[in-house]
Amino acid sequence: MNEKDLFIKGIKDCVPTIFGYLSIGIACGILCKSCNITFWQAIGMSTFIYAGSAQFISAGMMFSGIPAISIIFTIFFVNLRHVFMSASMAPYFKRNSLIKNLLIGILLTDETFLVASAEGIKNKKIDYWWMMGLNIAAYLNWIIATGIGVVIGNLIPDYKIFGLDFALTAMFVGLLISSIENIKLKKSIIIILTSVVILILSTKFVSTSLGVIIAAIFGALVGIFIKD
Repeated sequence: MNEKDLFIKGIKDCVPTIFGYLSIGIACGILCKSCNITFWQAIGMSTFIYAGSAQFISAGMMFSGIPAISIIFTIFFVNLRHVFMSASMAPYFKRNSLIKNLLIGILLTDETFLVASAEGIKNKKIDYWWMMGLNIAAYLNWIIATGIGVVIGNLIPDYKIFGLDFALTAMFVGLLISSIENIKLKKSIIIILTSVVILILSTKFVSTSLGVIIAAIFGALVGIFIKD
């Protein structure tokens, strides 16, 4: 396949996440509107922060008048997991230039990471142009969805009415199932059980959000060291 075909294939492979992105992005836009964040401020957040969970948190913090430095540090720690996701993707792009790898890393999200991981496990490689098609499709979709959410924010004051708050969870469940199909059952069970146990134990000492990050890190490490 040439570069154009690979790029288009990446866009097509992004389709399963598009509807999830639309619902979550619209919910994010509605939340921004309810927090008195303007259309262009919301678009700016989606363009430069580009992280659903961080945007939900930061919108509420901005509305509460929390200092900017606290918001910045919160977003940093919430998005810290991207370091590990990028490290996991790095072996597939060793031959790329630094600029190309920066472009991939900047646009990498939880959803595109899962889709790309499944691609890597299935084909033992990930093409740069396929990855860019996947990432750019998700990125533009998120920005557009956020804008739509702000516009209709006056019509839907509470994004939970239509179950939009569950959209992120539903999308991750779907992506998790599709990813597990490409991993041996024994390895999948070990990773899941490890993550659950670590999450339960960690939440006894730290907050749930931090516990999720710790559990994800341990689950990823187990996945790396266990042989198929």
